[in-house]
Amino acid sequence: MHIRRPLAALTTTALLVVGVGPAVAAAAEAQPILTLRSATAHPVAQRFVDGDYIWFDLDLGIHMVAGTQPFDIRAKRKSYAQPIVAKLNGTPLPAGLFTSFGGFEDFTSITIRDAAGAVVHDYTTDWCPNSERSVRSRPDGPSQNAYPLDCGWQGYGDGGSGNPFLLGSVWGIPAGWATPIETVPRGDGAWTGQPEIDLPGGEYQVTVRLNDPYREWLAVPAADATVNLDLTVVDIGVGQASAPVAKAEVRTATEAHRHATAGDPAAQVTGYDPRFRPPAKVPATLAAVPATGPKPDLRSLPAWDIALQQDTDGKAYLTFAATVWNGGTSPLVVDGFRRTGEDLMDAYQYFYDAAGTEVGARLAGTMQWDAREGHLHWHFTDFAQYNLLDASQNLAVRSGKEAFCLANTDPVDYTMPLAKWRPGNTSLATSCGQNTAVAVREVLDIGNGDTYGQFLPGQSFEVTDLPNGTYWIEVRANPEEHLAELRTDNNAALRKVILGGKPGARTLRVPAVHGLDG
Repeated sequence: MHIRRPLAALTTTALLVVGVGPAVAAAAEAQPILTLRSATAHPVAQRFVDGDYIWFDLDLGIHMVAGTQPFDIRAKRKSYAQPIVAKLNGTPLPAGLFTSFGGFEDFTSITIRDAAGAVVHDYTTDWCPNSERSVRSRPDGPSQNAYPLDCGWQGYGDGGSGNPFLLGSVWGIPAGWATPIETVPRGDGAWTGQPEIDLPGGEYQVTVRLNDPYREWLAVPAADATVNLDLTVVDIGVGQASAPVAKAEVRTATEAHRHATAGDPAAQVTGYDPRFRPPAKVPATLAAVPATGPKPDLRSLPAWDIALQQDTDGKAYLTFAATVWNGGTSPLVVDGFRRTGEDLMDAYQYFYDAAGTEVGARLAGTMQWDAREGHLHWHFTDFAQYNLLDASQNLAVRSGKEAFCLANTDPVDYTMPLAKWRPGNTSLATSCGQNTAVAVREVLDIGNGDTYGQFLPGQSFEVTDLPNGTYWIEVRANPEEHLAELRTDNNAALRKVILGGKPGARTLRVPAVHGLDG
């Protein structure tokens, strides 16, 4: 990554002071935009061993603390063919500073030496300003952190993007808040029963330093860009740990359904007004759909994470992930109302004016209760359709996936107006209701996408007997146009795939699209 010094205006305001010190007290008259702080110069880590299982919790307690102004970065690309352009508090950053939406790559270097001074670990760590572990660091900091909880969810693979088609991300720390620095290297995405870093019990010296490209960009003197710590590792032995902390669940793009505003910050954290909860029954009268005003805009992204699965019975399946996102001016809000005694709901789309007042609704299909293991929730039946088209773009195979639990699984463009940075419904558990529900609300917020992975027979495309050649995976939103939106000419996206080989040994080639693999 090539990083150049920013505009001169930043060198006087965007200084980063690095050092060990106590928690920040009351705000000073002038503070640097970021300060690197360690909670203690003498951190203690615990290590627990049980057979082949090793649990080692290494947390050095280092945070980035925002000063008297928020640390606010907006990163965006106008199209997939153009580079990412970022601004810090409205000031453009150097071209090429960010090559992905994953935050700061190789932000810090960490060197660990044993008691004899020998280097036992030397590695770099990335940094995301957004974190669920961000905390208010001084009394005058704002009461809420409105920034997203992660950097566009970029943890898939070796630092790559789970969804390669992100358009814009927002990263930040409110003034007076602190975000931790990662102190272990990024893992390989697999749970092996071994920690990323392992240190036997003993005394160690740890050096944490801001890497030169960022130090130079932020004009940090070399003497102020290093933290030295005395680390003690306590081997607590077998059977003495009350509750070893399990390794965090690794999210991958092969999950069947990944459940991953520039407006009012309070709205980002408090969620929807209680008025917006679904009532228990359909209103007696429904206002007409407004001809103008805010509406969702469902946009399909090209299929991604495409692979060929060949079963032992000789059948071959084309698997893929598909994302539909909302690029409109209003969230997509669909309420389902249960028919008495049936596992079926009538679904209605609701509309709101710019002030959030409900102004209209329309019948938009149905919701069905899915009683299959792994589902057990309500599916909206008129959201998307997946087709495999032949070289002439005629239908070859249609996916059996026809019903969906809407949820905000992926940020796609958080830089657009009114994007919801902290959506409330991000998983099946928060979105789709139980079998006892009399009504269900499913929402796709502005700037967010809903990704489904088509990896099961019946949902993936069976290609066992298809001739070799060029095909197109079509992701189509709102196929029956039961949902009202701003436009429908962007509802479909195509992705070329090329099948080859022979029965039992099919091959697959997936050309890049918009210059992007994935």
